[in-house]
Amino acid sequence: MKVLLLYPEFPDTFWSFRHALPFIGKRSAYPPLGLLTVSALLPPHWKRKLVDVNVEKLRDKDLAWADVAFLSAMLVQGPSLAQLIARCRKAGLRTVVGGPVTSADNPSYEGADHVVRGEAEGVIGALVTDLEAGKPRRRYETAGRADMTRVPPPDLHLARWRRYSAMPIQYSRGCPFSCEFCDVIELFGRIPRTKTAHQILAELDQLHGMGWRGSVFVVDDNFVGNKPAIKALLPRLEEWMRVHGNPFSLFTQASINLAEDDELLSLMRAARFNKVFIGIETPSAECNRAAGKMQNVKADLLACVRRIQEHGMEVMGGFIVGFDQDPPEIFEKQIAFIREAAIPISMVGVLIALPNTRLWRRLSGEGRILRQSMGDNTAALLNFIPRMDPEALLAGYRKVLASIYSPSEYFERAQAMIARLGARPRPRLACSDYLALFRSFVRQGVFARYRVAYWRFLGKTIFRTPRHIGLAVTLAIMGHHFFTLTRRLESGFPRRDATS
Repeated sequence: MKVLLLYPEFPDTFWSFRHALPFIGKRSAYPPLGLLTVSALLPPHWKRKLVDVNVEKLRDKDLAWADVAFLSAMLVQGPSLAQLIARCRKAGLRTVVGGPVTSADNPSYEGADHVVRGEAEGVIGALVTDLEAGKPRRRYETAGRADMTRVPPPDLHLARWRRYSAMPIQYSRGCPFSCEFCDVIELFGRIPRTKTAHQILAELDQLHGMGWRGSVFVVDDNFVGNKPAIKALLPRLEEWMRVHGNPFSLFTQASINLAEDDELLSLMRAARFNKVFIGIETPSAECNRAAGKMQNVKADLLACVRRIQEHGMEVMGGFIVGFDQDPPEIFEKQIAFIREAAIPISMVGVLIALPNTRLWRRLSGEGRILRQSMGDNTAALLNFIPRMDPEALLAGYRKVLASIYSPSEYFERAQAMIARLGARPRPRLACSDYLALFRSFVRQGVFARYRVAYWRFLGKTIFRTPRHIGLAVTLAIMGHHFFTLTRRLESGFPRRDATS
C-alpha cells in the first residue's frame, strides 16, 4: 500500500517565524514529527511519501500515486486541513486524520473518511489491518497511553530537511502539573513517560548520519517533568555531543521549576542546550493560582528567569491576558515584567478555552463559551465571554504588543538579556549563517524603518559582549518577524463587537 503523509499549512502567527525564515533560506521551522513517527510505525513493505505544504506544493501526481492519505494537524492548521481533505476527496483518495485537532469535534476534519483520536501507537495495528482488508472503520480511539520505550525513531529521511531551520526529537510525553487552560495533560496525561537514553542517542545518530548540523528542538511539553530521568540522560547526551564534535545546539520547553535545580541547569548547559521556552503566563500570583499553575505561584519568577539566563540559556516566555482575575492594570504589569525579565522573545496571547480542558468545562458550565477556538491565541476573536470588558481586553492586548515589539523596546530587552548570559558553547556556523548575516545587514540595516535602533543594538553588542554578536544578529532577525506580525495584528483587530 502507498500512503501519502500530508501536513497542513500553518497560518502567520508568532510561532510560524514566517518573516524570519527567509533570512536563513528556510521555509518552515521543523518537519512534522508526529506524521514521521506514524510513518515509522507502518509496515516496512508499505511505500510512503511526505508532502508538507509549508515547504512544498501538493501536486496532482502525488494524489494519483497514493492509495490513502494520512493527515495530522493542530487546531490552528484547521483551515488548511479542510482544504487538503477536500482536495483528496475530489481526487478520490481515502483520508485518515489524526493529531491534536481530533481531540474535539472540529469542523475542519468533517470531510475525512476515517478519524483517529489519541496516540497513534495504540491503534496503528488495527488501522493497518483494516486498511489492508479494505474494511476500515470510521473512528479509531486509543485506550491507555503509549509505551515510549517501544516508539521507533521517526522517518526523518522523508522530509526535505534542508528546508527547515531545526530538526525535532521527542524524549517524553505528559506533564506532572495541572494548568486549567492546558490540553497537554488531557492528551498525554500527568505521568511523564520517557524514552530510553539509547533511543535518544539513536535518533541523534540518525540526524548526524543524514548530515544535519545545527539546531535540534526537543519537543517535550515539559522537558523536566521527570527530573531523575532527565538527569540520567543528560550526561549521556553530553558525551555523545563531545564524541561527535558538538554538531547540534539544543532547545526545549520546560516549567519554571527548572530554575530551582542548579545541577540540572549545569547538566543542560553541558549538553549544549542554549534556550528554553517557559510558560510564565502572568506576573499575577492570583491568576496563576486560579489557573492551577502552582509551580509559578511558588516561584520568584524574575529570579528564576535570571538564574536560567545566567546558566547560559536564553529564556523564551509565554504570557497570557484574559484571566478572570486580571486587574485593570494587568497590561502595564505584563509590559513591566517582560522588560525587567529581559525576555526578547515573549509570546503574548489572549486566553483561549481549548476543547476538553478544565477551562473549557468550567466555562461551558457557566454558559460562557461562544465558539470553538481554532487554536490561535493571537486572533482578535474571543471564544468565551471574559470577565473584563471585551473591548478593554483587546485594547490592552494591542497595547502590550505595541510596547514589547516596538523595535527600540525589543532591542533593549535583547541587549539586557545578552548582558546576563553566562558562559555558553560557541555555535557551529554554516553557510546559511553567513548568508543570514548579509541579508540582515541589508534588509534591516539599510532598508528597515528601525535601522537606527538595529545598528545601535549591534554596535553595543560588539563593544560590550563581542562573543555574542552571532546571537545578536539572530535575535534581530527574529525581531523582524515580531515587528512585522505585530503591525499586521494591530491593523486587523476589530474595535467593536469583539465577541461577535
